[in-house]
Amino acid sequence: MHAAHLEPGVLGEWYADENEIYFDLSLTPNEALSVVAHELGHAHHGHACEDDDGDEAQADEYAARLLIDPHRLAQLERDGASVHDMAEELQVTEELVDVFLSRCLTRVRGITYTHARMGAGQWAHRVQFVS
Repeated sequence: MHAAHLEPGVLGEWYADENEIYFDLSLTPNEALSVVAHELGHAHHGHACEDDDGDEAQADEYAARLLIDPHRLAQLERDGASVHDMAEELQVTEELVDVFLSRCLTRVRGITYTHARMGAGQWAHRVQFVS
């Protein structure tokens, strides 16, 4: 992993041939962590260096699942924290919090699951919200 001055608008890059990740020097610590996790998602899934929306979404979800603790997020959500405050507390970007909230959770009748699959008892985390 390397910090570098990248082209304008480029926050990070994964080079499969070199097995290297680069992130822009101008990023804040939370941005750098989120970008590196996103690029790790590309590496994990074996994505090519093409600008594919599906690959980008998959890398975002990988980063969100890697960096966000579901139990801590649930506590922050119960406390009424904004997305901005959640991101600051979790040390990630607001975009990753949005990805986690929109694509990594399944909410059914007051219970929130992560990594939910079909069948009883098949989830990674479960939180019940009590008012």
